[in-house]
Parts: sequence; structure tokens; C-alpha cells
Amino acid sequence: MHHSTSGPVNFTVSWAQRMLEPMRTQLYINGQWIDGIGKLPVYDPSDGSVIAEVSIAGDKQCDAALDAADAAAKEWAKSAPRFRSEILRKAFELMTAENEAIATIISRENGKALPDARGEATYAAEFFRWFAEEAVRTPGDFRKSPSGDKRILVTHEPIGLSILITPWNFPAAMATRKIGPAVAAGCTMILKPAGETPLTAMYIVDLMERAGLPKGVLNLILPEKSGPAISKMLHDPRVKNLSFTGSTEVGRVLIKEAADRVIRCSMELGGNAQVVIHDDADLAVTIPQLSLAKMRNGGAACTSANRIFVQRGIAKEFIAQMSKTMSSFVMGRGTDAATTLGAYVSIKERNKIADLVDQAIAAGAKVEVGGVKPEGVGAFYPATVLVVEKDNPILLHEIFGPVAPIVIFDTDEEGIKLANDTEFGLISYVFSSDLTRALRTAEAMESGMVAINKGIISDPAAPFGGVKQSGLGREGGFDGIHEFLQTKYIGVEI
Repeated sequence: MHHSTSGPVNFTVSWAQRMLEPMRTQLYINGQWIDGIGKLPVYDPSDGSVIAEVSIAGDKQCDAALDAADAAAKEWAKSAPRFRSEILRKAFELMTAENEAIATIISRENGKALPDARGEATYAAEFFRWFAEEAVRTPGDFRKSPSGDKRILVTHEPIGLSILITPWNFPAAMATRKIGPAVAAGCTMILKPAGETPLTAMYIVDLMERAGLPKGVLNLILPEKSGPAISKMLHDPRVKNLSFTGSTEVGRVLIKEAADRVIRCSMELGGNAQVVIHDDADLAVTIPQLSLAKMRNGGAACTSANRIFVQRGIAKEFIAQMSKTMSSFVMGRGTDAATTLGAYVSIKERNKIADLVDQAIAAGAKVEVGGVKPEGVGAFYPATVLVVEKDNPILLHEIFGPVAPIVIFDTDEEGIKLANDTEFGLISYVFSSDLTRALRTAEAMESGMVAINKGIISDPAAPFGGVKQSGLGREGGFDGIHEFLQTKYIGVEI
């Protein structure tokens, strides 16, 4: 158990008296903020200082969260869709009004640059708006059977008590992307945020309470030992659904755990996103868009452009322009105005990035920009461009950092084959001035999403998710609410 002392939590925001004083740092169970069995420090990764201490849950608190969510489940499932919709709409309005406060918390505990954090807070709020609208628009089906002997009535019901597990890289958006559809569908929830970034989740839970969410519907725990605590919950007969965003490695373990009671799983797992840049790509479009795809959240995104395949005809010019763009990023504390590349969530995560680059260089990678771990305090790593051969080991890993490995290819067929040579399949990026060629490549990509001539396509109104070992199910779009609904067919004699 970590113990440390720190003064009162104080996030400096110009208009900040709207910010909650003091910041929420407790567990939230059955509509009450409560202490757990100890405290966990939350660090500012830019300097290693402790910015808060949050409560952690033992077996008693985890059991209480299950009891609360189960007790609220029946009445909540029967609540009117409009009632649930209005809560989400209010939550959207609160998040929009408090964007700067939320962004500041994200930046402080996650390390990302404030413009990135503001963008995340805005994106996160949009899930509440989208699912406020979806809550009242879940269609069913009523038709005559082909044989004419009955009517086929199809309806949807809340699946029930859902466990929501979110990662540290987008602590607001990954929470709202799960809470939004669960509320809209009429499910009760237990949220387990990442231990590195719990303050953002706690803020959002408090915000949901202020928006009018009834007690017991949403509960937040931070177990002392996450693995055993989640395993125990997945073996509890009251739990019906698991929504997890995180690594493929952890996802595999959770799917095995969930199999014992056939818990339904939504899994948004790792990516190793491929970029195919054809020789007719417009670099005036490609470079800025690819920079967005690569450097959103400092590269710590499952959608981050991870393997960049560029056709030989434009490779030299592309490498020169990409290197110039990447070298312009300014490293620093996320909340500093000049910063465009913040710290990583921990020294451990930063060192993973540095190790991958060092291995790539040892295997023959040519460094165009960056590639050296900074000395001194803070979990920083510079924007880096590498030119590598197609068998370089860095291409096997999701880097989760500001590193752009570039591979040169010759024919379209070769580029597509290299791009698809991965067990992951979340998102692909294709750049070409010829729409027919771009679509042909896009259709050949083995991924759940493809961006054409664009660096960011994530949208609450679109289905987000992957194929192969990048996951199961979809979040957002019309599909998102169905991860929290089950289909019921009623045959009616008429």
C-alpha cells in the first residue's frame, strides 16, 4: 500500500470556483461518497509530485457496490426512456460548462497537453449528448410471420448490471463512452477507472449525481487488487455484462474469466494502426492529418498511427516533411500554455517507449528526429521519426508514444500486405488523391475502421471498434446502446 501526505488538492483554473472543493477522492457507492480501506496517491507525471490521494476499495466496498447496483436494477430498467435521456442531456450541459475544469484534471493526472485535454473533455461530453438522443430512439420490430400463423414482435431490454473498466489514456472519454449507453439502455453500473487517472472518473461520477442520476445506478470502485476483485465480480450471478477498454493482453484474461458464467463482453483492445500512403498522396493534406493521427494524446491512443508505410515515389519528400513537423512539438508540463507534447502517465510507461526505440535502433532503424530519452525529472519522451526495414521489431508493438516508424514499399499490393501483417485490426489510415484507389485500399484493410485522407475519425455517432485481436463489439453510433441491451422475441397468436 502506498501512503504519502499532500496538501489540499487545488487545480488552478481562472474561473475555477465552479470546481468542486474539495476534489472528489472517495469511492462512490449507492449514492454516497465513502472512504475505503486505504489511500492511493495520484501523481503528476510531469514532475512526480502527488496531486491527490484517493480511496481504495476492499472486499466490503466491492460487495457493497454490487449490492447497490443490483438493488437499483429493476426500478432503473423500468424507468422511462425520456427520464434517462434528460439526465444524460443535463450531464452533457454540465460537462460542456465545466470543460476547462475537467481538462485541467485530465492534464494534471494524465500528463497530456491542455489543448489535447480540452479536446478530450469536449469529445467525452458528446457521448452524453448522443446517447441522450439514442435513449428514446431504440427501434423494435413488428411484422407478420412468413407462414402467416403469428406476429413477430421484437423488443429490447436492458441487459442488466454491467462492469465498466476504463484505461488511463482517455480517462474522461472512455468513461462517458460506457456510462452514456448504459444509462440510456437502463442498466446499472460499477465503474473501475485506471489507478493512474481516477480523479477524472470521480469528477464525472459526481457530475452524473448532479445531473440527477438515482442512487445505486452508477457506482465507482478502485479495488486494492484489481485482478482478484474483478474476477470475483465476474463470477457473481448478478453481473450480466462487461465493457472493457484496455490492452489485448488483459482483455484475453477477462474473456476467460467471463466465460465461466457466459458474461457478455464488449472489448475495445489494443491497436497497431497501419498507414498506407500512396505515391499520389497530397502531402499538404497528408502531413498535418497524419500528425493528428500520430500525436493525439502524445501517441498514447489505440487509434494512434503506429506503422507508416509510404510508397517509394514520395518517400524522400514525405520523410523530410514529417521529420520537420515532428520536430516542432514542444515538450513540457501539460498545463503550460506553450506545451504541445506533455508527459506520459508514468515513468514506467515512458520507459516502455524508450526501450522500443532503443531496440529498433539496435536492429538498424535510422533516426531522423528524436530517439533519445531526456534526462531529468518527468515522464517525457520526444517526438521521434524512424526509418525502418519491414522486419524491424518495433512494428510488432503498439508503441503508445510519439514515435513514427516509416517503412518504404513499392507496389500497392506490397503496401496492403505489409499493412495487414498484424494480429490487430482496429483502425487503418489511407492517403491518396485518387478516391477509387483509396477505397480499394480501404476495403482491403483488415480493420474495423478506416480513415481516408483524415487523421481523426472517432465520433460518438459512428461505431468504434476493431476486428481480429483488437476487440469485440462496437461503442458509439447506433451499435453502442445495443452493447447494453438484449433482444427479446415475442410470438403473438393473431
